[in-house]
Amino acid sequence: MELNKLFTNKDELINKEVELNGWIRNHRPQKEFGFIDFADGTTFKHLQLIYDKDLANFNEAVALKNGSAINVVGILTKSNGKNQDIELQVKKITLLGDCDETYPLQPKKHTREFLRSIAYLRPRANLFQAIFRIRSLASMAIHLYFQERGYVYFHAPIITGSDCEGAGEMFQVTTLPIEKLNKEVDYKKDFFGKKSGLTVSGQLQAETFAMAFSKVYTFGPTFRAENSNTKVHASEFWMIEPEIAFCDLNQLMDIEEEFLKYIVSYVLKNGNEELQFLEKFTAPGLLQKLNDLVASNFTRKTHEEVITILKEAKVDFEFAPNYGEDIAKEHEKYLTDYFHGPVFITDWPKDIKAFYMKQNPDGQTVAAVDLIVPGSGELMGGSQREEDYNKLKSRMEELKMDISELEWYLNLRKYGTCVHSGFGMGFERLLIYLTGVDNIRDVIAYPRTPNNCEF
Repeated sequence: MELNKLFTNKDELINKEVELNGWIRNHRPQKEFGFIDFADGTTFKHLQLIYDKDLANFNEAVALKNGSAINVVGILTKSNGKNQDIELQVKKITLLGDCDETYPLQPKKHTREFLRSIAYLRPRANLFQAIFRIRSLASMAIHLYFQERGYVYFHAPIITGSDCEGAGEMFQVTTLPIEKLNKEVDYKKDFFGKKSGLTVSGQLQAETFAMAFSKVYTFGPTFRAENSNTKVHASEFWMIEPEIAFCDLNQLMDIEEEFLKYIVSYVLKNGNEELQFLEKFTAPGLLQKLNDLVASNFTRKTHEEVITILKEAKVDFEFAPNYGEDIAKEHEKYLTDYFHGPVFITDWPKDIKAFYMKQNPDGQTVAAVDLIVPGSGELMGGSQREEDYNKLKSRMEELKMDISELEWYLNLRKYGTCVHSGFGMGFERLLIYLTGVDNIRDVIAYPRTPNNCEF
């Protein structure tokens, strides 16, 4: 039997014999009895096993080590112990897989830096049991939200010739002998016959499917060759990117707000034990923060309006807010405090946003939107896409982009175009918000960052 089924049906199983397979998380042997903290990974909960000297292989049982895999048969009983209502009185215990003395996950406090160095073992630690259970729940919530609303799940290509963001931060994919290459590279001799790389976004390809299915979404890995060593940057991460036809910027914000509240509500409902653990040991106030978001109204302000608010604030910011420029983390915090909740910032300066965003009539701004949330700052970025062929082409020429590489994207504006919009959300950024764990390296199973590609 699995522990998740045992805890679900515990009232029916009291005083009955059950058989379990799992691992020893902590073992406290005594002279005539012993206690085992037992887990099998099917639930965040652990079960206490109790055995005594009447056990046939008592001497073998007391020698069992932390981390070992065991099979156990016993009687489930009510418990008077603290923080537990049931326990297992062991009748038989069998060692399935021993764990020697070099096992690094002993029952003591370990730093997250140390646990990153043994990332292949850290899923066994309670902290990472909670984090990766929430990652799984949030993944499920994302798919449920879109599937329940008729979106088509689109698998964007991993290898592409298109740099969606135009920032040149793509990992190159090649079969050419790079150690022998000169400065001049003949990409016609490469595997794909052209310069190719790992995708930074599936947005452009998703737009092609939105023009056929109306509502689509991608949810998959993306890559950035950005030499950044902050707590919120990774070279490989997952992105959620919906694209919606017949949808303007205001409708897009409605979707973003509903989407985020849906995910948070789902995790609150289905991951309560994990969240309570994180709040107690890692992120005080986490549950209040998440519940407040679900209950809050999201404010909508233009970039110009928030810059004015920041300029009028009686705060000595490290970075002075300016019209026409991006905002800093300290500005995001001030704004979410000022409005007591999440804020949509719209109509950004054209010169600091991507080429595909809808140009506003003023010629200076684009119909773009960033969502900032309390405690985490920017969480989503989106825009109404430019549907006008001539305006989009002119913008690409202005930025000196290679239009021939994106002719197919331009052609969408010639073949039955319509108003359409979309947004992107970094999945790991969402997980940082949901768990209160502030380092992206701790919400990815095997983080890929500059100078780090272990496991």
